[in-house]
Amino acid sequence: MLIKNREELDALKVRYQKSLKSQYKQILICGGTGCVAGGSLNIYARLQELIEERGINVSVSLEEEPHEAVGLKKSGCHGFCEMGPLLRIEPAGILYIKVKVEDCEDIIEHSILKDDVVERLLYKDIVGNSYQKQEEIPFYKQQTRVALEHCGHINAESINEYIAMGGYQAVAKALFDMTPESIVDEISDSCLRGRGGGGFPTGKKWAQVLRQTEETKYVVCNGDEGDPGAFMDRSMMEGDPHRMIEGMIIAGIATKAHHGYIYVRAEYPLAVHRLETAILQATTLGLLGGNILGSGFSFDLRISQGAGAFVCGEGSALTASIEGNRGMPRVKPPRTVEKGLFEKPTVLNNVETFCNVPSIILKGADWYKTYGPEKNHGTKAFALTGNVVNTGLIEVPMGTTLRKVIYDIGGGVKGGEFKAVQIGGPSGGCLVLNATNDHLDMPLDFDSLKKVGAMIGSGGLVVMNDKSCMVEVARFFMNFTQNESCGKCVPCREGTKRMLELLTDIVEGRGTLEHIDMLEELADTISATALCGLGKTAASPVVSTIKYFRDEYIAHVVDKKCPAGQCKALISLKIIPDLCKGCTKCARLCPVSAISGEVKKPHTIDTKKCIKCGACKDSCSFKAIIEE
Repeated sequence: MLIKNREELDALKVRYQKSLKSQYKQILICGGTGCVAGGSLNIYARLQELIEERGINVSVSLEEEPHEAVGLKKSGCHGFCEMGPLLRIEPAGILYIKVKVEDCEDIIEHSILKDDVVERLLYKDIVGNSYQKQEEIPFYKQQTRVALEHCGHINAESINEYIAMGGYQAVAKALFDMTPESIVDEISDSCLRGRGGGGFPTGKKWAQVLRQTEETKYVVCNGDEGDPGAFMDRSMMEGDPHRMIEGMIIAGIATKAHHGYIYVRAEYPLAVHRLETAILQATTLGLLGGNILGSGFSFDLRISQGAGAFVCGEGSALTASIEGNRGMPRVKPPRTVEKGLFEKPTVLNNVETFCNVPSIILKGADWYKTYGPEKNHGTKAFALTGNVVNTGLIEVPMGTTLRKVIYDIGGGVKGGEFKAVQIGGPSGGCLVLNATNDHLDMPLDFDSLKKVGAMIGSGGLVVMNDKSCMVEVARFFMNFTQNESCGKCVPCREGTKRMLELLTDIVEGRGTLEHIDMLEELADTISATALCGLGKTAASPVVSTIKYFRDEYIAHVVDKKCPAGQCKALISLKIIPDLCKGCTKCARLCPVSAISGEVKKPHTIDTKKCIKCGACKDSCSFKAIIEE
């Protein structure tokens, strides 16, 4: 069916809303990558089987004609990844956690055939309080969802449900009630800044493309998302692909561009599948392609799959990759807005940025500015990972403090006390809590983080406890960056390699004070002379860890000790004679026969033979083996 005008879109919205209401109960199984890996598709299949066995009408897709049924749907990511697989029951708003196939019969009996709950599947906090409704769980209650508004709440593969929720109404408003100039003004007034990391004003970028006189222009969505531990964009593409597409169409209307590309890494097969499905659905209905809604405006959309190069998150490298060339950045100017994809003016924003656009167009810039501090308005999605009780995908207003994110939403630090959080991935820096710095109450926004040498980046938050070695953290991120360097410019290609060698020397016990000085000197040189953002920010984790944890570096190079006990080369294992009972268990388990001694007499460790695997320490029932 082809939607020929705005009136037909409105009529279809009403029809699908009625159909949605006719589903007197809905089962939304998380179909995001994390829960799929945990077996959520098997749960989906078993529930469908049980419902059909009981003779209940089941609807796995939203039909145009309403009929009473139970809706069974694969949604996008619910966000509470630590507790997956997740399952939501509507209209009660019940959330079940860690669901297994064997739980399906109880779910049908209690929550579908009756208005009851399966108590054992409800979330319980550390003091034993259980929560029936998803929105009452502290993890969700403290969030404000704009870009993630529909993720976990609708069928991720249904354009019909998206239309029922008001989908493509923003496109209709942009086409018939606004001009390209007024769209750009609205986005500019909202203070929406690029959510890919740089924080460049979106409206300003769109205005620059609109001013270009070239007839051919492009809208490109950066869905590459290469930061370790980051999965915000992936979840949005998987859970609400039409919202992102709608944002891209509006960008096309605003800049008079008629062609779009979504650049997404091939390691995101589920996101690619759902985007392909969404594009086909939108094209079939006439919401993509020629003469959209009878307006005379045309916009086509293609997917370009990347090979997973981190450097292709940089604009010029990304466009080079789409063109079929090796993904390497180029010297600027000219900028992408002037000569981007195929040497044509190009709007380039990331997934989350485009997902914010439909709400701004429908609700206005003033509404959007009710969230966040001055010049940092709106919300931001973060992937909360590491040593935190509740890992997952969250969205909070800009300016929310790190303390609220980690303790109120994340449930606190796991396995120790808070030490630091790496924000912004390999391009970012550390926020810390130590003797001289306390960043826990720092607002998370572009400008506040810049003042302390950190950046939001795409939104990765890796929480670290006091058992984390910050030198090893710096080495890990430098290893990642060095591997991902495209090699085009000498400062990045050779500089990151040398920094990695220096950090490796330090964690393996070969470091000196000169190593620290050389790291700082190299960091300054690479940041000042590298060609693109990857090189310019490559040293950020090293610079911030030296700044806030210099004492750890000194302990590594002077005392040859790792204060956190994580660097194996700097650990010595010792048997305390007074505690050793001579049971010989440690000697029997040692893989290199480094432990010797007589039965019922204290044993000793030959430190020259010891490979510091820790098997002896872990197995000792008398706690007689310690690390020095």
